Amino acid sequence: MALVRERRQINLRLPELSDCRPRFPLPLPPTSTTTTTTTTSNNSSNISCNDIEKIHVLGHGNGGTVYKVRHKRNSQIYALKVVHGDSDPLVRRQIYREIEILRRTDSPYIVQCHGSYEKPSGDIGIVMEYMELGTLDSILQKYGAFDESKLSHVARQVLHGLSYLHGQKIIHRDIKPSNLLVNKDMEVKIADFGVSKIMQRTLDACNSYVGTCAYMSPERFDPDTYGVNYDGYAGDIWSLGLTLMELYLGHFPFLPPGQRPDWATLMCAICFGDPPSLPEGASEEFRDFIQCCLQKESSKRWTTSQLLSHPFVCKNPISDLVDL
Repeated sequence: MALVRERRQINLRLPELSDCRPRFPLPLPPTSTTTTTTTTSNNSSNISCNDIEKIHVLGHGNGGTVYKVRHKRNSQIYALKVVHGDSDPLVRRQIYREIEILRRTDSPYIVQCHGSYEKPSGDIGIVMEYMELGTLDSILQKYGAFDESKLSHVARQVLHGLSYLHGQKIIHRDIKPSNLLVNKDMEVKIADFGVSKIMQRTLDACNSYVGTCAYMSPERFDPDTYGVNYDGYAGDIWSLGLTLMELYLGHFPFLPPGQRPDWATLMCAICFGDPPSLPEGASEEFRDFIQCCLQKESSKRWTTSQLLSHPFVCKNPISDLVDL
């Protein structure tokens, strides 16, 4: 007798060029030949390019450079993010979007912007607060995996930041260790809003292929299967769960240590496999917290307010992220 198996019908889109572009209207670069300065934060001190001097490069990537800079008059240290005039138009659109988001935000859990400008050469700059310890990814590489008390500290602060953003109808869409910054006071803040989205309606689609696909939730790959009772904000919760697991394990949860991810492998693991689980030795509170974040059906994931009341977040006092 022939064995007949039910075949699951799937509707997964391969990423096309148009899928990689933001789903929002963005202004074209101004054509004026004079330098333009824009206030970008409720607390902005409106610092222009003429007010600062570069100290050294902090990093490169995505068509731009980040510098450590000093204010010429008061010697205050800032970070300067510059997208160069000859960069890809998509990258330029993303920094315009980041400026728009930062103009709307005012929270101790979001990296603060102190001004922006555009030079006649086309270079666009954002002056931001300087986060001395760098990203959680760089801390992981330097100091190794995080213990649970440090992760509780990270989770609590990132959840406060996401709660604020979601209250402003903003979805980050790219939560990962390299977009979470730490200052000398061990404060963790959310950064990099180039692919974020401002929601106009609760059910606005937010399943385009923007952000880092490794941290995308199942409904971003396969909305027909996992997007029942769609909630765009839930994608940030999935990304937070993967981020915490990566900091705990020391490597990306869906792949063995040292393996480089590719789109097809990640899509299969995220959509067809079970969510990753913590190894033996993890506490029950941490296991349950991660499970609340990594529900494959978006409607079953906990919200920021629910997670902020979770025992894993509440049980540990604030602790240093690194032993200096």
